Amino acid sequence: MNLNFIQHYSKKERVTFMEMETVKLSAIVMRWYPDMMPFLKQDELNSIIVLRDGLSILEAADAMDIIHYSIYEHQNSAYLQ
Repeated sequence: MNLNFIQHYSKKERVTFMEMETVKLSAIVMRWYPDMMPFLKQDELNSIIVLRDGLSILEAADAMDIIHYSIYEHQNSAYLQ
């Protein structure tokens, strides 16, 4: 490959890679839905969530999906015990 091809390719195909970020569910709740804090159990709030593109680009609707799924997972594991 010559340098001109690499420069042309990099100008045309810009790909941004963000690091995955690990946060507690409480950080997500506090950022978008702080009114929900009293309704969640401490073990739910301490759940570890891995965000593929980080907390900074997470949107409110996605945050709500994560909260719902986390609650479901904790309720599901309670029934299995």
